[in-house]
Amino acid sequence: MNKGDKLKSKKILILFFILFFCTGCAYVDIKAPFDIDLNQTDLGTKKGVSEAYCILWLFAWGDAGYAKAAENGNIRVMKHADQEIHQIFFGCYTHWKVIVYGD
Repeated sequence: MNKGDKLKSKKILILFFILFFCTGCAYVDIKAPFDIDLNQTDLGTKKGVSEAYCILWLFAWGDAGYAKAAENGNIRVMKHADQEIHQIFFGCYTHWKVIVYGD
């Protein structure tokens, strides 16, 4: 193997490492339901949202809890909930959102 081939092999190995181990590290945007039988879900007539944030892994504020979301939507009976997570660069900026539905 000559010097050029070794350098090319190292570059391929580094690229593989980055793609395999760092997937989702730069940007993450996930939306997920908290329900197992979505085809039978009744959402209700009201919607409530609660949010929390974190910046630089040092400063965090907000309340992304179910109770706060229900309170914000004036919901007495929760029927369904969704969660959204938005992260940038290993969680340097993180935004959590909980959305509840009910009556």
